[in-house]
Amino acid sequence: MPWAWWRRWRKPPPEIDDAHWAALLARAPLVRGLDPLRKDRLRGLTARFLDRKAISPAHGLRLDDGDRLALAAHACLPLLGIGETGLRGWSEVIVHPGAFRVEHGRHGAPHEMDELEVVEGGFDDREGESWQYGPMVLSWADLAAEIAEPEAGYQLVVHEMAHKLDALDGVMDGTPPLPRDWQREWARDFGAAFEALNAELDALHEAGDDEAEPAIDPYAAEAPEEFFAVCSEYHFTDPERLRAAFPAVAAHLERFYGPAPALCRDDDPTPA
Repeated sequence: MPWAWWRRWRKPPPEIDDAHWAALLARAPLVRGLDPLRKDRLRGLTARFLDRKAISPAHGLRLDDGDRLALAAHACLPLLGIGETGLRGWSEVIVHPGAFRVEHGRHGAPHEMDELEVVEGGFDDREGESWQYGPMVLSWADLAAEIAEPEAGYQLVVHEMAHKLDALDGVMDGTPPLPRDWQREWARDFGAAFEALNAELDALHEAGDDEAEPAIDPYAAEAPEEFFAVCSEYHFTDPERLRAAFPAVAAHLERFYGPAPALCRDDDPTPA
C-alpha cells in the first residue's frame, strides 16, 4: 500500500530509557553541554535515528547498545535545527574499527558501491565518508575518542552528517536546503569565506611558512562542501574560533543548527 511506508515513518520510535540516557550523558561532554530543552529534542531525534538507520559494524567490530546510542546522538546534533527531515535519503551507517581505505576514480570522487570497473583509480585512507545516495561510513576508533574527549575543530560524525544535509537538495555544494533569500546570503558568505581561506593558504605557501596555523583546518579549502562540513565541526566544538575567523559563516551555522553546546568536561557536574 502506498501509505504503509509513511505510517511506519510517522510511528513514534521506542523511547530511550532513563538509565541509558544518563549513561550517555556521563560519557559524552557535547551532549551533556546542551541546554535541557535541546537535550530533550536530541533524545527524541536519537530515538528516531536508532529506529530508522541500520548501524552495521564491519571487520569484527562489536558495538554495544551504549556505543550505538552515543553514535546516534552525535549524528543527531546537526539535526537540532532542521529536525528529522535531515534523516531522509539514506538508511545505513557502516562502522569500521579504525580508518578504512576508499577507492577513487580518475577525478577523485569515490566510486559507487555497485560499480564493477575501476579506471585509473587510486586509494585514500579515511576516517569517514558519506555518499550522496548511499551509506555513511565511520571509523569507530576516531569517533569514540571524539565522543569521550571532544577535540576543538573535529567531530567526525558531525562532519559526515553535514554532507548528508548538504545532499538533501540533490547536490553536494556546501549549501543545504534553505529558503531562497537565506540561500543567497549563505552562498555569498560561505563563498567569500572559502575564497578567503584559500587565499590565506596560498599566501602562507608562497611565504614558505607552511608551519603557520591557518584560521581553521586547511582541509576546509578542498571544496565548498568540505568547507561547510569542517565549519560545522567547529560550530559544535570550537565556535569561538570559527566566529573569530569567519563571523558571517558562524552566524549562519548558529541560525541553522542552533547554539553550540557548552563543552562540559568530565569533572563538571552532569546536568539532567
